[in-house]
Amino acid sequence: MPLPPVVSDLTGFDLLLSVVRLGSVGRAAEAHHISQPAASARLRQLERRLGITLLHRTPSGSTLTEAGALVADWARAAVDAAATLAAGAEALRGTMDSRLVVAASQTIAEYLLPGWLVTLRRAHPDLSVALHAGNSTQVADQVLTGAAGLGFVEGPDVPGGLQGETVAEDRLVVLAAPGHPWTRRRRGITPAELAATALVAREVGSGTRRALESALHDHGHGAIAPPMLELSSTTAIKHAVAAGSGPAVLSSMAVTTELATATLVTVPVVGLPLRRSLRVVWQSGRQLTGPARDLYTIARRSPW
Repeated sequence: MPLPPVVSDLTGFDLLLSVVRLGSVGRAAEAHHISQPAASARLRQLERRLGITLLHRTPSGSTLTEAGALVADWARAAVDAAATLAAGAEALRGTMDSRLVVAASQTIAEYLLPGWLVTLRRAHPDLSVALHAGNSTQVADQVLTGAAGLGFVEGPDVPGGLQGETVAEDRLVVLAAPGHPWTRRRRGITPAELAATALVAREVGSGTRRALESALHDHGHGAIAPPMLELSSTTAIKHAVAAGSGPAVLSSMAVTTELATATLVTVPVVGLPLRRSLRVVWQSGRQLTGPARDLYTIARRSPW
């Protein structure tokens, strides 16, 4: 059955027991990391809720009334039981925290997460981590269903039903094979040309594809040419572009080797910034704890 309202919140009782244990409201307030006026207000609120005077208040300090002493004795068992409940729940959470399931979009999974996970393992050497890589839509679905405790996505916004924070900014680049007509342009191509060109692209649901479509749409290009080829991995796209299938748009992180060896060439786009946010996401209304919270912190602090 529901708890009576007078005992549904144990914080006031816990504070009263601290007054008994420490001998004053001031010391009890310090132990609870609140100000003395806040502690006094909380105790008066408890008295009003119970309809009982619990403390004799004098300029020299506060002491329990007879009724206050009885209430304190009764409250001790309830507060101790609540502490036992909290400790048990913490122990269970610790068992769950020994395994962390992370879902991440392919770019983040391939180029950023390995370093973040190495740092995480230094803090949690016994931690078991499972990583599920997919596109941003798939990652969001896994986090929404609870299949993953934490997700990393790319794209212009936080997926519905999730909360998240930006951990990094990524630059997208237009790529072509050496000898492609675009690579001979001194000033590059226009956004209109990019929008009208059939590209080698990731599948629907990819954060890279959504970021490109959003950037072009914001630039006034609502109609975008359908892809000439849809591939589900960054590596496959790079090979297709290098083989001459057509240009593509990928993360700059994914093509450092190809650019250094001139396997691929970047093509500037005049007046179109191609950037996207990389975000950590988790279920709305839920707080990150344990290794999940630590990984979130590592990602936010990473210089990458």
